[in-house]
Amino acid sequence: MTDGTSGQTLAELLAVGDPARPALIVPEDGTAVSYAQLTDRVEALARRLAGFGVRPGDRVALALPNGPDLVLLLLAVISLGAAAAPLNPAYTRSEFGFYLADIAPRLVAIPASGAAAASEAAADTGSTLLAVEAAGDGPPGLAGPTERAGAQLRAGSASADDVALVLHTSGTTNRPKQVPLRQRNLTASAFTIAGHYRLGPQDVSFCVMPLFHIHGLVASTFAALASGGAVVTPRRFTPTRFWPQAREHGATWLSAGPTLHQMILDKADSAGPPPTLRFVRSCSSALSAALAERAEREYAAPMLEAYGMTEASHQMSSNPLPPGARPAGSVGVPTGTQIRIADKAGAFVADGAAGEVVIRGPGVMSGYVNNPAATAEAFFGEWFRTGDRGVLRDGYLYLEGRIKEMIIRGGENIAPAEIEQVLLSHPAVADAVCFGVADDKYGELVAAAVTLRGEAGVRELTEHCRERLAAFKVPARIEVLTEIPRTPTGKVQRRRVAEFVSQTRGDDPPDPAAIQTRGET
Repeated sequence: MTDGTSGQTLAELLAVGDPARPALIVPEDGTAVSYAQLTDRVEALARRLAGFGVRPGDRVALALPNGPDLVLLLLAVISLGAAAAPLNPAYTRSEFGFYLADIAPRLVAIPASGAAAASEAAADTGSTLLAVEAAGDGPPGLAGPTERAGAQLRAGSASADDVALVLHTSGTTNRPKQVPLRQRNLTASAFTIAGHYRLGPQDVSFCVMPLFHIHGLVASTFAALASGGAVVTPRRFTPTRFWPQAREHGATWLSAGPTLHQMILDKADSAGPPPTLRFVRSCSSALSAALAERAEREYAAPMLEAYGMTEASHQMSSNPLPPGARPAGSVGVPTGTQIRIADKAGAFVADGAAGEVVIRGPGVMSGYVNNPAATAEAFFGEWFRTGDRGVLRDGYLYLEGRIKEMIIRGGENIAPAEIEQVLLSHPAVADAVCFGVADDKYGELVAAAVTLRGEAGVRELTEHCRERLAAFKVPARIEVLTEIPRTPTGKVQRRRVAEFVSQTRGDDPPDPAAIQTRGET
């Protein structure tokens, strides 16, 4: 197991920026927070948090919407040597209850305007609330438990080895697990991303991803700050607002999941893309060839697909900027992380052979919190097991899907992503997900669900697949839905889709014995 042996703190990362240059830009009112102001506000908030009893090693849950206040408060928590635990503010009471019980935070930060689900869950778990009031100029206001005046703990008291973030795995196959990321893990990843994309003080990142997720935090925000550049941090992002705001503030890059990219492109206006854009990045789930081509055309910038995960402090590989090669279907070359392909016993396989993607590097966590069994299962010695099936060819990584989500039909391994790519290549298909369903004869058969942007029937989609796939890979059933369930960051939980389909249709679970024509046009 490895998570690096040396590194830097987040405070050192912030010190890269010119004090007079903007660090955070608030597009709703056009205001900017300079690096000097960012440092001052983080220190002021850290003193307040210390007065509320936050100490090194504590955890502070942040159930706040995106925006500059969340960035400032998160950095203030981390600067004290405590760990920030950002949570999706859209969680239900029961979801908040699970995470708060699991995290056991010193404080739970919520908007001063109220957040009923988080407040009720805090009461259920005995957690102490901290109300956060947005401020137009200056750090956000805080109101919480009795504050001790003249607290001695200040920003800058943290070390590189302190746990800075506590996030949870997405739980696509199991109960969510706590992932502790140290300051050195995060800074290593941020500086690696900044270097790979050649970010500098002139660059402006437009943060469209949620900041309760590693993607938005490390790629869109920390990597930009590590280069001395600026981050556009909307308080309320919408795809329609992106275009005029990105043009106004000279965005040079943005990173998002494929679903969000599609939503942004669907709302493009007649004024065209920002002329300042020099690249766009896609991560968090597989990027289809059709969406990649559309994105390059409509953003008028290179689309770079990357591969990351929470346990690695986000990015592990990425396609390079031009003139570097960007092979179709590849998630690029290793970036600051060693990547190998291993068999079931943990032995490395030859170039071009498929197996499990394993990694090691300074961004990789040392293990899950209070879960030695999961930690032991997650490593082959020092190499972290990603759970993804992939192939390395000529230094580039190609992913074939989650190992536990592989469909095994009559002994044949079928990668759901391959069928999804074929379905997405049909011009009428807007979204697609493939999953296995039980079958007495073959063990599993292939099923799929799609949403449509045009006219197409199930028979037509099936024929489209038959022309492009071996017979055993063709879906035995295709369902047409109005929406495919995804996590807030756009990931599909394939193991739950079959259940969702049956609940949506109000019938028995999908019968794979024959191709259904439900939804035929």
